[in-house]
Amino acid sequence: MSASLRLMAVHAHPDDESSKGAATMARYVAEGVEVLVVTCTGGERGSILNPKMDRPDILENIGEVRRQEMAKAREILGVEQRFLGFVDSGLPEDENEPLPDGCFAVQPLETASAPLVAAVREFRPHVILTYDDNGGYPHPDHIMTNRVSIEAFEAAGDPDRYPGTGDPWQPLKLYYHMGFTRERFEALHEAMTARGIGSPYGDWIARWEDRPQKWDVTTRVPCAAYFETRDRALLAHATQVDPDGFWFVCPREVQEEVWPTEDYHLARSLVDTTPPEDDLFTGIHAEVSPTCS
Repeated sequence: MSASLRLMAVHAHPDDESSKGAATMARYVAEGVEVLVVTCTGGERGSILNPKMDRPDILENIGEVRRQEMAKAREILGVEQRFLGFVDSGLPEDENEPLPDGCFAVQPLETASAPLVAAVREFRPHVILTYDDNGGYPHPDHIMTNRVSIEAFEAAGDPDRYPGTGDPWQPLKLYYHMGFTRERFEALHEAMTARGIGSPYGDWIARWEDRPQKWDVTTRVPCAAYFETRDRALLAHATQVDPDGFWFVCPREVQEEVWPTEDYHLARSLVDTTPPEDDLFTGIHAEVSPTCS
């Protein structure tokens, strides 16, 4: 008996799983891979970004609404999902503004990491997806998500660390999401312009020098066939995603033709692999960690 391959995606808030790596996850689910989304916070302090949902009844119950949205997205993607139970830190307008007491981003690293280590030891992923050390963008919860993901990757296999959180399990590869790159948006911008479609990306690309790309893309996963699934999962997060907004400006058929992959940086690997890769499980054989009941 051989165990199936397992992929864990660690995210800060509900909706992050649908805007980063969703088509990749949907593809692997269709191929028989077990996929678990771990959501560190409940998104309780997130702004309502869809004007149609900006209503008092939604705002008063935003935590529960976002959990319901997450449940819908989970079903669409076909993944398992669990919350770690931390409270959203919010995004301060001033970087010197103190974060709320008790929120995720102010937790001691071991406190914030312990439930993720437990989840890794229970689910036993071969591959973990997370954000880079800037969080993809500098939201305090995204940065903390990077920190706890690295801590869990490095600690979960050590029987002397985090006692009481399950039997040790060592993941084999850790990736950073690289979906928001200048190269990608330049390609989409040029394709939209060539087709006579107004592109919203010109000013953004012009300002890209203010946010240099630290990590290179090592892995491009073909998943255009699952962009429609990704979009439905995004729309399930109705408080966070405006169907008339940024996410849907570029026609899906243009994306499928011009940039049919979701992209990653291989940050840690305990198996032999040589980039460029087209599969997160390169170097990991199907006959891994046999389990018998």
